[in-house]
Amino acid sequence: MTFVDQVPSAVELQHVRYLFTDIDDTLTTEGKLLPQTYNALWDLSRAGISVVPVTGGSAGWCEHIVRAWPVAAVIGESGAYAVTRRSGAVVFDYWEDGALQGERQRRHLQAIEGLISKKGRTFKIAHDQVFRLADVAIDIQGHDAGAVEELASEIRGMGGTVAISSIHINTWIGGYDKRAMSERLLTGMFGVDPAELPSVTAFVGDSRNDASMFGFIRNSFGVSNILPVLPHLQHVPKWISAQPAGLGFADIAITILNARATGK
Repeated sequence: MTFVDQVPSAVELQHVRYLFTDIDDTLTTEGKLLPQTYNALWDLSRAGISVVPVTGGSAGWCEHIVRAWPVAAVIGESGAYAVTRRSGAVVFDYWEDGALQGERQRRHLQAIEGLISKKGRTFKIAHDQVFRLADVAIDIQGHDAGAVEELASEIRGMGGTVAISSIHINTWIGGYDKRAMSERLLTGMFGVDPAELPSVTAFVGDSRNDASMFGFIRNSFGVSNILPVLPHLQHVPKWISAQPAGLGFADIAITILNARATGK
């Protein structure tokens, strides 16, 4: 377990009970969930640490995760909803009325399709758009940073909120983001005292759309593939694993588990 520059102490992490994490290129490595990473999720769960993936991923992806992975909840489509299991059923709790968010998405998708169909545009709507309930995702892999930022700026000019991950521009209409829904989940659904939040939470991320979470959660980690985008972040992680993606997450999980054992 090695870190870039600063190393977390056991004292800082010994009370962590909730670990929020990005998915793409944080849990996954080149699109795959490595055995070390999946085992780390189980180790955290068995130790009593509630893992909550926070993703721009689609509703279909989130429903699978909350059913099949050892997680307490999933926050999907950049904060549009939280997904949990209650009495064996999968439940979506929307930021606002689900029908309202769906209607906004329908109109926004039409506007985005018109924007990227302009002559010379090579961007494409993400293949999993059909499984999305509240946002619009645009594939950005293979596009240079300047073109991505130009498109994002045009979408903002249309009134859309924009978050840029390692694989997508995610855009939606609504006053929420990863941080807002995470705070609602912690204090509302999990019943965490706001005064305790700094000591009982941690977060792991890798990209620009994780900046709000780095600013919200004191015990924040990046995996090493975040290093190239650090200059673009308003808030940066406190610690950075020397390992990338899923291997970095596994190292961070061990660090948190060791700190918890020390505290006990």
